Amino acid sequence: MEPESPSKLRLSGMGFTQHKQALNTSVLVLVTGLLLFGVYFAFKYGRSHSVSKGPYYTVVVDCGSTGTRVNVYEWLVEESNKELPVLLYTYPDNSTESMLLKSCKYHCLQTEPGLDKFVGNLSGIRASLEPLITWAKHKVPVERHGDTPIFVLATAGLRRLPVEDARRVLDDVDAVVKQHSFFHKKSWIRVLSGKEEAYYGWVALNYKMDSFRNHSRLPTLGLLDLGGSSLQVVVEIEDAREDTHMVRSKFGFVEHDILAYSLPAFGLNEAFDRTVVMLSNMEQLKESRIGKLEIRHPCLSSDIVHNYTCSSCFQPHAGGQENMTSKVQESKLSSVRLVGEQNWEQCRRLARAAAMNSSTPDTARCSHRGRDIINLTAVAHPTAHFHALSGFFAVYDKLNLSSRATLSKVWEKGQQLCSRSWTNLSQNGYFAWQYCFRVPYMASLIEDGLCLGDKEIIFGPGDVSWTLGAALVEGEYLWLSSSQSQSGILNFSLKVVSSPIFVLVSLLCLLLIVYCSKVKLPMIGSKVAARASLSARGQKMMD
Repeated sequence: MEPESPSKLRLSGMGFTQHKQALNTSVLVLVTGLLLFGVYFAFKYGRSHSVSKGPYYTVVVDCGSTGTRVNVYEWLVEESNKELPVLLYTYPDNSTESMLLKSCKYHCLQTEPGLDKFVGNLSGIRASLEPLITWAKHKVPVERHGDTPIFVLATAGLRRLPVEDARRVLDDVDAVVKQHSFFHKKSWIRVLSGKEEAYYGWVALNYKMDSFRNHSRLPTLGLLDLGGSSLQVVVEIEDAREDTHMVRSKFGFVEHDILAYSLPAFGLNEAFDRTVVMLSNMEQLKESRIGKLEIRHPCLSSDIVHNYTCSSCFQPHAGGQENMTSKVQESKLSSVRLVGEQNWEQCRRLARAAAMNSSTPDTARCSHRGRDIINLTAVAHPTAHFHALSGFFAVYDKLNLSSRATLSKVWEKGQQLCSRSWTNLSQNGYFAWQYCFRVPYMASLIEDGLCLGDKEIIFGPGDVSWTLGAALVEGEYLWLSSSQSQSGILNFSLKVVSSPIFVLVSLLCLLLIVYCSKVKLPMIGSKVAARASLSARGQKMMD
């Protein structure tokens, strides 16, 4: 057999070399494409979970028992202090107009009633949320909508609903929120536990008052936060203990051990409902001309006649007793006719019984025959100072007293206002027809219910809400990533490297590199050359 000529072998080797170069080029193009693909998605992934350098925003919707409210917070992370972000602006503020919405006392916009009244009613939920979210969108620059999170958090109103009903409401809320341009997750639409609500209020208060920027071990400020359905109480303690209300918090520079309570029977509306139950048991009830039970109430002005729905009268904790009324009376008490019978002393006794969660007005001061009440003097730090917020502030504000007025001043001013004509009060909004119940109830709750009569109580600030604490805690990833973004390219690298897509692409590239550099494939040209060499040797031997 005639051996192949050297020219043919050379041509075959050159063809394979060109083929190999083309293969290498293809692999290089493929690897480069995969890298670019991974970087693109890593960057996209990082953008959706962090914010760029400069101010950033958080939207918190508060779904309360009396109404739904919205707050927008604008933040900045300073290079000199990355422990906590700086709050630049809070919206709404004192300059905010109501825009045809009902305004509430705490510098916020509110739609009424609460979302717990809209179980299975998507249109009602939409009507409550749409104007609030639309208003918030005008406060956040359009280009920041996509990375501005919106948290929709419900409190006592939804907590008291059956779990399935609350879930239906939250599903409808999610259906409305996802139609807007804010960054949202379904997990950010939920019902807060009472402990979470209390903790967020404590975070908001102490952040606002700069307690977290203090490096010392001085105790933080205690919180009293009065809502429509519940009362939140938070106090720092000296020694950690085994307690279901215990929370260990690391905010700022120092770790804090706190007790966070949420008392569901002590909100302003539920307390008033409790007085309706007590009065129905204390007096001979009679039907009015329109067929409703008529109850005379000493905390209402003599010119008030009010058709009242007692929404929480017959929940297990109402009135401090279960089965307080017959089934017949229960069905009629759900909607009653309240007639004002103005009497300050009787009103004061009745409000005090409601504050003690007792069924009678003669409960001894700071005794614990009432249910679900706590003696804060037994757990609070001896030098603790308390701030009374939300409902406390709204009631107190109408008394025109300084923020540090004593409880004796509160009693005195309340009696002055409520012992004369209440016409002006009754026309002043915010459940004003109940105002002369709320003043003695507020004072009794602090003095007799919580046993804080000898502690310094500061009413306000009026613009502090648990939503500020929620924005800090729930949105912590935002200001942490914002502080990282100060490092420029390092932050981008961290975001890229943290992407699972990038990790996958990198591993694939490494495998290709190892494959190409370590594995030697059998070469066609080598085999041909080897055969040619053998043929040449054989020819020589034959010669």
